[in-house]
Amino acid sequence: MADFIPKQYKKDPITVRIDFDKLQKIDWLASKYHLSRSELINQCIDYALEHIPELKEETAEG
Repeated sequence: MADFIPKQYKKDPITVRIDFDKLQKIDWLASKYHLSRSELINQCIDYALEHIPELKEETAEG
């Protein structure tokens, strides 16, 4: 255990129910880009949030 270095977890664990077909696509893409499922989903959420018009308007007004 000499290599074990505890680190603070920076994300909140949640449960999300995803349709099986979507999960297969997510897993395929994660594998293709050598990412974990979690990393891919986080990047997809980031991209979506950056491109939602309502959030762009809120940021511009902010």
